[in-house]
Amino acid sequence: STEFARPQFTEQMRDEGWTILAPQMAPYHFELLVPIFKRAGYNVALLPSVDHGAVDAGLKYVNNDICYPSILTVGQIMEAIESGKYDLSHTAVLISQTGGGCRATNYIALIRKALRESGHPDIPVISINMATGLDEDNPGWSIKDPALLTKAIYILLYGDLMMQCVYRTRPYEAEKGSVDALHDKYMARMKEAVHTLNKRSFERICQETITAFDQVPLVNDRSKPRVGVVGEILVKFHPTANNQLVKVIE
Repeated sequence: STEFARPQFTEQMRDEGWTILAPQMAPYHFELLVPIFKRAGYNVALLPSVDHGAVDAGLKYVNNDICYPSILTVGQIMEAIESGKYDLSHTAVLISQTGGGCRATNYIALIRKALRESGHPDIPVISINMATGLDEDNPGWSIKDPALLTKAIYILLYGDLMMQCVYRTRPYEAEKGSVDALHDKYMARMKEAVHTLNKRSFERICQETITAFDQVPLVNDRSKPRVGVVGEILVKFHPTANNQLVKVIE
């Protein structure tokens, strides 16, 4: 048989504050999701958004015939596991599963394989998904609380909004660094507000964000073409996966 025993993430692990390593996939969005998980009792540690060493780490455990995003995702986790920064007797891993035909559904198997090969088969790997048929028994993990899910949706929408505001203004900013400063200000503001978000407060902070970016002094240069970046989540959103494509374009 090729089936291996799968360690569970238990309620005791959650209560003891085990570190849960989460790979970075979309910096604008994931950075804001971490406070929600922490408030719900999960000690989530988000891995760096720019880390070229992750590619080398991934290639140690994933065949390069498979897609680049899978190499980067597994590499982020394995680099963290082997970094010495974490107590591996109190560490788990979190990964999303799409539930479709994409290889992203199978990242979890690649991660578990890499953990076994590196000598860490006892580290639990938690699947976060909304797909039927992918349910795995992890008594210490649940994201089915409606309040938590609602806040997560607000955060994902705000990530989209922030990305549009930054990309629309940064190539034209009259004072270099002004847009990034505004980005930092409102990301910090949303992190503080996330625990008490409701429809009214969410709409208010969205409007304040848009107004603030509308007031950024811009250089009146409309000769720059509009550029679209397409691909799967890492290629579109992850600076390492797309080789800093946004900066190159800007």
